[in-house]
Amino acid sequence: MSNDDPDQFNLLRKIHKEPGTPQRELAKHLGFSLGKLNYCMKALKAKGLIKIENFKKNKSKLNYLYVITPKGIAEKTKLTVRFMKRKMNEYDELKNEYEKEKNKK
Repeated sequence: MSNDDPDQFNLLRKIHKEPGTPQRELAKHLGFSLGKLNYCMKALKAKGLIKIENFKKNKSKLNYLYVITPKGIAEKTKLTVRFMKRKMNEYDELKNEYEKEKNKK
């Protein structure tokens, strides 16, 4: 996963919070097309960040459980820390710009 892939990060967060959410609902909540969601899911699965499992007792076999793996949890945590650091730096930069403008007046 690239360092700044918000789509995959947001998908990891959503799966971690609600592992039984159907794909159509995930796509709707995240603002993705179903194709984009499938693409992201396959990428996360290929990287070992999620597991996709059928509900064995479901008659239709269409429902799946999306489970974030320990590797996925570690990656989500790293991405969260990087995101927070980036936002704190942006805040500091804006605050400094504001102070400079304020002192000019």
